[in-house]
Amino acid sequence: MPVRIDETGIPGTYRLLPERFEDERGHFYEAARPGELTAATGLPFEVRQVNNSVSRRGVLRGIHCNDVPAGAGKLVTCVRGAILDVMVDLREGSPTFGRHAVNRLDAEDGVALFMSGGIGHAFLSLADGTCVNYLLSAEYVPGAMVDLDALDPELGLPWDLAEPPVRSAKDAAAPSLAEVVASGRLPRYAPADGELIRS
Repeated sequence: MPVRIDETGIPGTYRLLPERFEDERGHFYEAARPGELTAATGLPFEVRQVNNSVSRRGVLRGIHCNDVPAGAGKLVTCVRGAILDVMVDLREGSPTFGRHAVNRLDAEDGVALFMSGGIGHAFLSLADGTCVNYLLSAEYVPGAMVDLDALDPELGLPWDLAEPPVRSAKDAAAPSLAEVVASGRLPRYAPADGELIRS
């Protein structure tokens, strides 16, 4: 199989490891097939929007979580440079609520991450000009994004920062996990079927 798909320690999040083919020209790999991704994860994935972000070294983006529609998925790949990527389970009632999975994504290896709805996402750029590509199964809905402070001590995310990160004003002012929980904006996890439901 050209792409191996492994679940991380958080249900609904997956790591995609492509098989590389190299020759004198460079290398080639198949990044993903939506049909195989759906078959392996049980989560339908049809691309409805494609985003790219370009960041200089030390930029910290997130934590962002799209709560509409609840089942929206996201496939994240670093296509230039490198990032330290963090996924956080923000589905209230989930057995792994508040836990995180950390991965280094590097343009050279082509490893990608797939996450279902209700998973918060953030990353730290490790190189100037780093470009991250996002394939989304739902179009952006204004007002549907839930933001959390990526430096919230309650989350304890292992950024290992040597200096303060560069963040947008919105990300720097984002609420803590406790504040977001109190707001009632997080999606709920239904243990019986593993699906998300709106609060």
